[in-house]
Amino acid sequence: MIELGPPRVNVAVPGGDLAVGIYNASVVECVPVLAVHGITANHRCWPLVAEALPDARIIAPDLRGRGGSSAVEGPAGLRRHADDLVAVLDALDAPAAHVVAHSMGAFVAVLLAAGHPERVLSLTLIDGGLPLDPPAAGTSVLGPAGDRLSMTFASVDDYRDFWRRHPAFAEHWSPTVEGYVDYDLLGTAPHLRPSGVLASVETDASELFGPAWYLEAMQAVDAPAVFLRAPRGLLDEPRALYAPGRADAEPRLRGMRVVEVDDVNHYTIVLAREGASAVAAEVRRTMQSAHTITEGIA
Repeated sequence: MIELGPPRVNVAVPGGDLAVGIYNASVVECVPVLAVHGITANHRCWPLVAEALPDARIIAPDLRGRGGSSAVEGPAGLRRHADDLVAVLDALDAPAAHVVAHSMGAFVAVLLAAGHPERVLSLTLIDGGLPLDPPAAGTSVLGPAGDRLSMTFASVDDYRDFWRRHPAFAEHWSPTVEGYVDYDLLGTAPHLRPSGVLASVETDASELFGPAWYLEAMQAVDAPAVFLRAPRGLLDEPRALYAPGRADAEPRLRGMRVVEVDDVNHYTIVLAREGASAVAAEVRRTMQSAHTITEGIA
């Protein structure tokens, strides 16, 4: 059964409380999976991955400025998010975790693994974490996603209709996507708005092009890592976020495996069953790699 709305806890961080969803919460006798969402997303992007990993407790925070953490005050930025993830692990008594992260969340996961290697046993990076090419002059890396954060909607149905028309979901609408979309709304009708705080999102977006401190962090990562590429982009277009072969070129993580996930776009790689099943399979494989390495050291 798909767990569309997992139980939530609040975790104190500088500026407020992060909302943290816990999928498969009854599973306690294992190393957890820390799931980190993308730049305008929230923790409700993970139900299908959680369903495919029923024996793993999945800790899924809403990053500051998104979802149930939209009211957290103070600066954003990838390094701030990484520090927040340490606070989440501390609050939930998780000395270490396997980390699965999508899009911008994958950049945060890399920083977490570089700055706190003892907390990250493995990395599964989903269409993110490798520096992006800067956008053309006069264009925004956020594109339509940034425009959406400035919009208001008269009803929940209006917001659902907005997403139903989105090219990424035109043929992939499901109860999972609907739950993800509904959770994103704040306020009251007829003045509903997406939860993402534009200023926070813009700060994060500005750091996705490989500043020197991020490239240094990439070189410091020793955890077993896999990169999953979606062959289609944010609008289901043939031009993907990462070109074929990009993950095999520098800058990249040492020893990182690369997996091509067939017939998915940047969203459906986690929000459609085929993509989520591929993600879960690679999480398991990477977890096993980490376990083998640990046994060898012992």
